[in-house]
Amino acid sequence: MVQLVDTHVHLNFADFQADLEDIARRWRQAEVVHLVHSCVQPEEFISIQALVSCWPELACSVGLHPLEAAQWTTETGRQIACAVRSGQRVVAIGETGLDFYKADNTSEQMTAFWEQLAIAHDLGLPVIVHCREAAAATADLLHRFVARHGPIQGVMHCWGGSPAEAQWFLDLGFYLSFSGTVTFKNAKPIQATAQTVPAGRILVETDCPFLAPVPHRGQRNEPAHVRRVAQQVAELRGLDLETLATQTTLNARQLFRLAVPV
Repeated sequence: MVQLVDTHVHLNFADFQADLEDIARRWRQAEVVHLVHSCVQPEEFISIQALVSCWPELACSVGLHPLEAAQWTTETGRQIACAVRSGQRVVAIGETGLDFYKADNTSEQMTAFWEQLAIAHDLGLPVIVHCREAAAATADLLHRFVARHGPIQGVMHCWGGSPAEAQWFLDLGFYLSFSGTVTFKNAKPIQATAQTVPAGRILVETDCPFLAPVPHRGQRNEPAHVRRVAQQVAELRGLDLETLATQTTLNARQLFRLAVPV
């Protein structure tokens, strides 16, 4: 039996409001047994928690996306910590990180990232890290944080870098999560990393509604499509789908401490 975990979704986005019940039916048909709902800013946590209350297989994070880093204040940090303590099935902080592709407010992004790492460390939670055109800076900041505060767990979500860059984060103890981009024809560095990342550190995700895998590229993405992502990663690694699914599901349960369905 195949069991899959989509480790990064955004189901509270408007793209899904008209047919969310059908989407849930399809992810169950695709044998997706857990989903981790990411958070862009603390203000959306209420809507995320409403979804968590509807579907027992849904867990969530809370955090501030790097493209929203200009909003960061000490109050933002307090909101995130309070949400963790008061919410249902909150399993991570994020998504946080650095994005130098769409924004150049480096200092603001680094401050928000560091502060969220501190919250995660204090609360004993992993971090969901967004990293775009910022691998070296992200690795450097994580190394500095670990040197000062000690180890922290997390995942590099929607991995888009090279095998050499991937090793920086593997050396820190992080997991790497692959999205629909691993199915794109020109995604050679991502595919190379998917072939070499250790079995115990690999995850799969959709990042829906973005980045639908081939043959759905250009369409709205949804959690059921994580099966196609997993199939591609399995093929790259010379495995059958069930073997890859078993490993990635075990990894997701370990990182996010997800309860095994009864």
